[in-house]
Amino acid sequence: MAESLSAPLEVGFDYTRSPGPVLGRFAAGLRQRRITGVRGSDGRVHVPAVEHDPVTAAPLDEFVEVGDTGTVRSWSWIPEPLEGQPLPHGFAWALVRLDGADTALLHAVDAGSADRMRTGMRVRARWAAERVGGIRDIACFDPVPDGPDSPGDADSPADTDSPGGSGSPGDADSPGDAGAPGNTTSAAPRDDSGLEPVQLLTTPIHLHYRHSASPEESRYLRGLAEGRLLGQRCPACRKVYIPPRGACPTDGVPTEQEVELPDTGIVTTFCIVNVPFLGQRITPPYVAAYVLLDGADIAFLHLVLGCAAEEVRMGMRVRAEWKPRAEWDTTLRNIDHFRPSGEPDAPYESYAHHL
Repeated sequence: MAESLSAPLEVGFDYTRSPGPVLGRFAAGLRQRRITGVRGSDGRVHVPAVEHDPVTAAPLDEFVEVGDTGTVRSWSWIPEPLEGQPLPHGFAWALVRLDGADTALLHAVDAGSADRMRTGMRVRARWAAERVGGIRDIACFDPVPDGPDSPGDADSPADTDSPGGSGSPGDADSPGDAGAPGNTTSAAPRDDSGLEPVQLLTTPIHLHYRHSASPEESRYLRGLAEGRLLGQRCPACRKVYIPPRGACPTDGVPTEQEVELPDTGIVTTFCIVNVPFLGQRITPPYVAAYVLLDGADIAFLHLVLGCAAEEVRMGMRVRAEWKPRAEWDTTLRNIDHFRPSGEPDAPYESYAHHL
């Protein structure tokens, strides 16, 4: 038996979202090396800024600038960073409560090694050289040289009951950790009316894994490399599936009989693509259609070109347009597209039960 095929598969796209006026203000501040929180109804300062009060659910709009130094509340060491993480070497994911804030911010701490990390450690933001208005404008946090740990932080949970953060007497207008080393900013309202909120945030997302084809799929793919379209027939219901599935989904029995199909078929349903998107290789408008090959009982998705998009219709007879043989591989991309064959349309009754 031939070995099953496998190949690396990469899925990636840029996730783009509108952060809204509150998070947009927070992101705009980061671009200017400023960290902005928002004050809730109970006096607590939330960093990152939140849009609605956690207590009353009311919208929040009292912005407060906090310091870029803070205290590690808890942490977890990452000895071997993954692709896309903030640092290429070992670091700690840590909850850092910034001076003047009452909630903690999740970010990376570049301590050098796990034995140098500790709860209560004083840290300072390391700003990125190029800032665009996003959380990565803070490259990471660095330990404050010779900075004493915050008292009580090493063993006690985060104090969320007292507005103003650790060391605050509870006055909502007083900065948290006001006397802590490295704190240069008080948690007080500031006129940021000229600070234009970031309108869009873009986050690249990538997934890398290896896909292994089943033995039946592997025979189908090797057939494509020879210019053949191979399906399999169910011994019970006699339906022909392409690509083959190995077992009939209706009867649950193996589909072992191999069937070679022609490269002609019928358009059952279709969609005219009018909207451009990232990675698109054809200029809209064009047609993506389900093509039912002659002799098959299940349609597959492919392109229909060779005519105006508005001329494509259900029942249209089409034929595969293969790429030059030198470009063939174990992929359905060997068929560049389907084009009208010029034959009369198939009657609706002949493919209605395949829709």
